[in-house]
Amino acid sequence: MRIRIAFGTLSFTATLEDDNASARELATMLPLELTISDFGGNEKIAYLPRKLTALVRGPISDAAPGDLCYYVPWGNLAFFHGSYESTRYLVRLGRLDDGVAPLLVRGEFPLRIERI
Repeated sequence: MRIRIAFGTLSFTATLEDDNASARELATMLPLELTISDFGGNEKIAYLPRKLTALVRGPISDAAPGDLCYYVPWGNLAFFHGSYESTRYLVRLGRLDDGVAPLLVRGEFPLRIERI
């Protein structure tokens, strides 16, 4: 499933993993109006209105910039624009379709995520 992510003047797409119960649960919550902000120098984060319950955990063997993940302890989405190490607390939900450039814009913005 493809989704559109928009904040500020930027709009880009991502593809959610079809065989992932966590990604399917996120899709049932769409559309979402959230706030996205910088975190840790390598990602942007946005808190969901409720935590996901259908968690597909495990190490992400091919973790890479452009991954869209869910961080279990805090209940937030993590949009990685830099390298990161997989932990048992990260669930990959999908990947950005066209690179990480939109995530490099610094600041906090209203965020909209919707199906396309």
